[in-house]
Amino acid sequence: MRLKRFGTKKRPDYRIVVMDSRAKTQGRTLDEVGQYHPLAEKDQQVILKVEKIQDWLAKGAQPSDTVRALLNKNGVTVTRTVQE
Repeated sequence: MRLKRFGTKKRPDYRIVVMDSRAKTQGRTLDEVGQYHPLAEKDQQVILKVEKIQDWLAKGAQPSDTVRALLNKNGVTVTRTVQE
């Protein structure tokens, strides 16, 4: 899981997406599980589809550090797993 940037210059808008780790940053996504609007008011910054997120985490999806922080701040607990 990672952030995919949209929006215009100096007006960022991000989608929280599930992607193959080998895909390009702006490449094809498997699923969209939320949105992040950093310039919006605090209560409207993050929109999450919790059921989809929990389903992908159960399948083994690993969120990026930024996505993990956003999920933890919004009540979706994510434990860090060490990949060997």
